[in-house]
Amino acid sequence: TLFPEFFTSFLDNSIIKRAVAKKAVDFKLVNIREFSKDKHHRVDDRPLGGGAGLIMKLQPLCDALNSIRTPSSHVILTSPYGYKYDQKKAIELSKKEDIVIVCGHYEGIDYRFNKYCDELISIGDYILTGGEIAALAISDSVTRLLKGAISEESIESESFDNSLLEYPQYTYPIEYDGDKVPDILLTGDHQAVNNFRLRKQLELTKNLRPDLFNKKEFSKEELKRLKELETKEISKREKQALIKGERFIKKD
Repeated sequence: TLFPEFFTSFLDNSIIKRAVAKKAVDFKLVNIREFSKDKHHRVDDRPLGGGAGLIMKLQPLCDALNSIRTPSSHVILTSPYGYKYDQKKAIELSKKEDIVIVCGHYEGIDYRFNKYCDELISIGDYILTGGEIAALAISDSVTRLLKGAISEESIESESFDNSLLEYPQYTYPIEYDGDKVPDILLTGDHQAVNNFRLRKQLELTKNLRPDLFNKKEFSKEELKRLKELETKEISKREKQALIKGERFIKKD
């Protein structure tokens, strides 16, 4: 990166900081500018053939990369030419021993640098000032998957691992401005709550992310909840739990 200070706050973040302390992950920041052989430490030049902006030069990029690259390194260039980043890619990267992320900047990077990278990754169809924001997104999503970074329960419940959006979450107060949390969450019946949550996951994914919903292969349990959505019913377990009443209500 040309801006290592950009990552200071990120590395001091509670989850990332804890993951580093537990040796689940380690970060090394390399300033590309330090490898420039230009007397003014320039790392960019005008685009050949004309055009706006400045292009990052090969020499400092290659030398910076060579200073940290090892046989086990997987080199990623943040680029609009790349694979559109998703959770599947995050899981794949979390299994790598060593990842190097090269952050583009200015109008772009000399195209010849692409061949020195193992893959190109884009985080979306929009324009950013530099690749640092993309590098943060990749680093955060991969770190969360590493053992010791966050609890196993949190990893299992988060969105996209099963191609479904996460279920809605609520906390106290139970009622605010006339808006009350779903009664089923107050019953203390974990199976009933799980049924409700899975049905909400399916409903939200179908309505908000039909691209995920339409390509998903549903389990038997998910098909049961889908049928309940279609018939506007709830499971037998939920009905029984609601009859028993709200047994675990914490006072506001």
